[in-house]
Amino acid sequence: MLFRCRMALGIFIAGLVLSGISALPLQWELSTLDRWTGSRQTAPNFVPQRIGDFIVFVHGGIEKTYAQFPFLGYGTDWLGFGHFVIAAFFILPFVNPIKYRAVLCLGLFACAGVIALALIAGPIRGIPFFWTLIDCSFGIFGAIPLLYCLRLTRQLKTISPSHAL
Repeated sequence: MLFRCRMALGIFIAGLVLSGISALPLQWELSTLDRWTGSRQTAPNFVPQRIGDFIVFVHGGIEKTYAQFPFLGYGTDWLGFGHFVIAAFFILPFVNPIKYRAVLCLGLFACAGVIALALIAGPIRGIPFFWTLIDCSFGIFGAIPLLYCLRLTRQLKTISPSHAL
């Protein structure tokens, strides 16, 4: 059970780290996405036109913003750093999930917060609904391994009630 809990947390931590890394080269990523999905001549058939149009729009906005106000990119650098710090906190329950069960609970609340923020701020900021759903999926898919680990910690606690693994 401990191994399964650590595997689930390892996946969760890796997801946070990869999310953080992806926040750093934002302009390059959008340029790549724009090339793949933005043009109807080069976009794969499975990419809906609205998604391609939105990526073209966002890429243009990032290019103009970074050209005139490159310091705004610093915000996404801090976003990436925040993901790394949050991932580091999950090392505690990775080592001892029973003792640090509260970190798993806080992570679950954060996943719910992702969904709430996307549903509230998305429309306010003019984010298309399909993209808001993509943002919500991070909270949903993040909650799955945390819920699984919480279930396993209940089982582990009955096996090892001393809280020491």
